[in-house]
Amino acid sequence: MKSVFQWLVWSALTFFAGGAASVSSAAERRPNVLIIVADDLGYGELGSQGFTAEIPTPHLDSIALNGVRFSSGYVSGPYCSPTRAGLLTGRYQQRFGHELNPSTAQRTPPNVGLPVSETTLGDRFKAAGYKTGWIGKSHLGYAPQFRPLKRGFDEFFGFLGGMHDFLDADADPANPILRGTERITSIDYLTDALGREASAFIDKHKASPWLCYLAFNAVHAPLQATEKYLDRFAHIADPKRRAYAALQSAMDDAVGVVLAKLREHGLERDTLVVFFSDNGGPTPSTTSGNGPLRGFKSQTWEGGIRVPFMMQWPGTIPAGKVDDRPVIQLDVLPTALAAAGIKAKPEWKLDGVNLLPFLTGKNSAAPHDVLYWRFGPQLALRMGDWKILKAPGAGVSADNPRGGQASTVGVHLYNLRQDLGEKVDLAATHPEKLRELVAAWEQINREMIDPLWRDGAAERGTANKAGKKASPE
Repeated sequence: MKSVFQWLVWSALTFFAGGAASVSSAAERRPNVLIIVADDLGYGELGSQGFTAEIPTPHLDSIALNGVRFSSGYVSGPYCSPTRAGLLTGRYQQRFGHELNPSTAQRTPPNVGLPVSETTLGDRFKAAGYKTGWIGKSHLGYAPQFRPLKRGFDEFFGFLGGMHDFLDADADPANPILRGTERITSIDYLTDALGREASAFIDKHKASPWLCYLAFNAVHAPLQATEKYLDRFAHIADPKRRAYAALQSAMDDAVGVVLAKLREHGLERDTLVVFFSDNGGPTPSTTSGNGPLRGFKSQTWEGGIRVPFMMQWPGTIPAGKVDDRPVIQLDVLPTALAAAGIKAKPEWKLDGVNLLPFLTGKNSAAPHDVLYWRFGPQLALRMGDWKILKAPGAGVSADNPRGGQASTVGVHLYNLRQDLGEKVDLAATHPEKLRELVAAWEQINREMIDPLWRDGAAERGTANKAGKKASPE
């Protein structure tokens, strides 16, 4: 009888100890990180942005509803590849020469890509024991040393170039769709496929902490969609706008599939979700609109660098917030590191900041004193409500907007709170403010190096062997 009693006591203690361990394990689970990047999505396009409801985007809008929308969310480049280089490093891409775009696979020299001297988001998370996956577009170099599997990512499904056909996997043999290193020879619709692949990655690693970087090529050209999505917009007469709407709707559906997978596995409260666009919309070519902002993709006007930008982390980031403090995609890396409990080190020299204290009410200040841009001859700097700028139509030739070197001679000055559309140049009437911003830009610019390649370097077969310190001008 005594032995039976002892067995029951032992069993009970074992049961409760196991239960406590299980609860403790769940409580100590590190959060997942899901980073979703749209391609060429303009500031004015999502319903949650408040400018138009022409193209319903309920799944993307739900991220803003369940978290925070940054109305002054920026990217560090007005073009695809530089922004992605900044995202993956948390550093201004001009620090390491990735200021301009590579070109096509046939024309890009083998030394053009995100420098291997830079440590990526994937590297940081993989070293911390996370499962890391990259789904979608790379555009950070074609040579083996630049590919996702060499940059800290365990798994890759996507393509290496700057764009891809949505319907034909073999449209460009030099830029195939890859699973790891294996070519994929057929797809149904690429946006749908990327959503499925991200969902499958979550399925596979649901029991472990993971980082998933989901980089859509929607809504970048070519404007291709299946009848399923085109039929939703039969009422739009303009065929270009209708095709664009279908592309955006397909991306929203794919995001919905991934968010549903989080809910299916009970991971919504355990996952930091970030969404932004890599640059502003190229309105003339695709109709992707930038709302009230001036300018387009490839320009340092607000329309080229201010983008839809939102985060959710239920239970940590309060829901339904709109935050007007300027933030930038460089902040994603340090924010994700902080969420995962990975301590950033000073020697990493990050330019981004951890946004969590600002979003949870622990810090009411602005995350950044200034934000900096340089893109060939174009430049910008935002300080509070003020911005200096050189761009096409403001001191830069529209015929050569990416050639040459930036200079602060002849910069324009705008007050964004009073003039969001950047219509009234205040340089002549506010000379002291102009000098203050110019001095700030030149101080930061002295820390940067020249581009490692010229824009379209690949098209001219040129790539610098090494960057050098940029001229103060």
